[in-house]
Amino acid sequence: MDSVVENNKQDLMRTIQLKFSRLSKGQKLIAEYILKHYDKAAFMTAAKLGINVGVSESTVVRFANELGFSGYPKLQKALQELIKNKLTTVQRLEISNNLICEDNALKGVLKSDIENIRTTLEKIDHKTFDEVVNSIFAAKKIYIIGLRSSTALSEFLGFYLNLILDNVNIVAYGMSDIFEQLINISSEDLVIGIGFPRYAARTIEALSYAQSRGTKVVAITDSLLSPLATKADFTLIAQSNMASFVDSLVAPLSVINALIVAVGLREKEKISTTFEALENIWQEYQVYSFKGSEEK
Repeated sequence: MDSVVENNKQDLMRTIQLKFSRLSKGQKLIAEYILKHYDKAAFMTAAKLGINVGVSESTVVRFANELGFSGYPKLQKALQELIKNKLTTVQRLEISNNLICEDNALKGVLKSDIENIRTTLEKIDHKTFDEVVNSIFAAKKIYIIGLRSSTALSEFLGFYLNLILDNVNIVAYGMSDIFEQLINISSEDLVIGIGFPRYAARTIEALSYAQSRGTKVVAITDSLLSPLATKADFTLIAQSNMASFVDSLVAPLSVINALIVAVGLREKEKISTTFEALENIWQEYQVYSFKGSEEK
């Protein structure tokens, strides 16, 4: 395990400062660059960082080792943790231009999303996942809140849970305020909060309110250090490292898919009856195009 606490800016920067006098001339140049421009260094490869500083790629790798990291990717990840919630969209766009060019956008983004899912599979706690499913069935009412870019995730989860259960509410911006929609929550209910960097302040406030009412809280977020996780009884971790100015929601959506399927598997008979009735309604009111099936 790496000796540096990767999530803490003060620890990382202090480590660089403390080790500075023992570094080689080339490594000192790297240290100075990172101390001044860690927001840019966080999204540079070892080779790119070396070019910017004027040292070799191997010097950059040795610098990471000197700080206590097993390799440069670990140092890079630590730097990304420092800034991912502070970057503006303009800064994300500027950084993404260094990572992905127009010629490799498809490959670059897909590879990044694949890595996010792979990391999520390794990190997610299966016991916590089962406890979340149990909490969903134990709740009198379920409230789902995910704002800004997480709105798509909350509506997706709410849409499918509503087909399985009959006590699901999606909390969203609208005619009434967020807190007005949560005014009647109690200790018998469940609030599911969804949020990723940059975290929506209103989602965090809503979870704090739920916490004050004794309501059980589930967070679907990117880290146990996330402000949503600090308000939650159960946290499902889904990696959302961005490849560009667009938030990567592939891994979070995959976790939500798994949650819906797990809930559905416990309600097999009800789902079968519900979807049989829905198919009849969809056909009667032409919700979907059935032209293809008619031609067969």
